[in-house]
Amino acid sequence: MPLPERALISRIRKMSHSARVKLPAGAGVVAGIGDDSAVLRNKTGRDVLVTTDFTLEGIHFRRDWHPAESVGHHCVTRGLSDIAAMGGEPVAVFLSLALPRDLPQTWVDGFMRGLVRQAEEYGATLAGGDTAGSPNGVLADIILIGSVPQGKVLLRSGARPGDAIYVSGTLGGSAAAVLEMERTRKKVSPRDYSRHFRPEPRVEVGRVLREKRLASAMIDTSDGLSVDLAHICKESGCGAEVEADAIPLARVGKPSHEVDLELGLHGGEDYELLFTARPNKKIPSRIAGVPITRIGHMKRGRKILVIDPQGSRSELLPSGWEHFRE
Repeated sequence: MPLPERALISRIRKMSHSARVKLPAGAGVVAGIGDDSAVLRNKTGRDVLVTTDFTLEGIHFRRDWHPAESVGHHCVTRGLSDIAAMGGEPVAVFLSLALPRDLPQTWVDGFMRGLVRQAEEYGATLAGGDTAGSPNGVLADIILIGSVPQGKVLLRSGARPGDAIYVSGTLGGSAAAVLEMERTRKKVSPRDYSRHFRPEPRVEVGRVLREKRLASAMIDTSDGLSVDLAHICKESGCGAEVEADAIPLARVGKPSHEVDLELGLHGGEDYELLFTARPNKKIPSRIAGVPITRIGHMKRGRKILVIDPQGSRSELLPSGWEHFRE
C-alpha cells in the first residue's frame, strides 16, 4: 500500500532535489514542492512552452510487463519529447499521481526514481503536482514546462512544397516490443528493446535544428510516422512523398533483427523527431550524435504517398496510435 498522502509527498519532495537545484541566472524554479503553487521565473525574451500527457495503467503500460522505473522514465519522456519537437528547453515538470490502495510503496519509489532521474537529466525540475487514490490502476498526468527564444518556436505549420523530409534515429523499435509481448504474453528484456523501455527525447537535436534555423516544421513521432507526418501535412497545407527503402528501421531482440516496414511506418512511441527543411538547407548526417535520415519530400496537394523500391506509388493512410479509434 502507498504511504499516506503527506508522507508520500514528503518522500517525493526529497527525491525530486527541487530544494537543492541551482538556478540558471534569470530562469528556473524559484519555489517548488511545499507551497500552494510553484513559482517559475522565465528569462526575458523567451516564450513559454506547456504540454500535458497521461500515462495510464492498462493503456500505456502493464505492471507485469514494465518495471516501475521504466514507467516513470517513459512518463516524463512523453513531455520532454513534446518540448524537443518545438525546439525548446525543459524547465519544470508537474506530476499528478493517482494510486490504487493495493500498490506496493516499492513500486511508487521505483516509478519516482525513473521519472526524477530522466527529468533532471534534461534540466527539468519536479516542481509540484498532486496525489490521490485511484479505484482502478495507476494514473499519472504530467505537465511539462519549457522555454524557447521569443518567436523562434518550431511549429508543424512551416513546411512548404519542395521541402525535404527528415527523421532522427530509427523507427519501429518501441512498437516491436509491444507486438512481441502481446504475441508471447510474456515480458521481454528491456536491454533487447531499449527504445520501448528507456526511450530518449531528442532535446539536443531539436535545439540545434532551431538554433541553426535548419527545420521549417517539426513534430515528434509519438503516434507513428504515418500519423505524425499527416499532422505536418494538415497544418502546412501540403502533401508528401516518402521513400519506403529510406525509412530507418530499428534493430531489436536477441539475436538482433530489423523490424518490419509496417512498424517503421505506423509504430508509435519512438520519440524521434520528424522535420522538414528547405531545399537549400544542408542537413548534417548526425546531430548531437543522433543519425539523421532524409526519407522524402513535401509536395502540392493533400495526399501522402509511399514509393516502394520498384517506384510504385500508393497512398499512405494514417494508421498509428489514436485514442478512441476502433
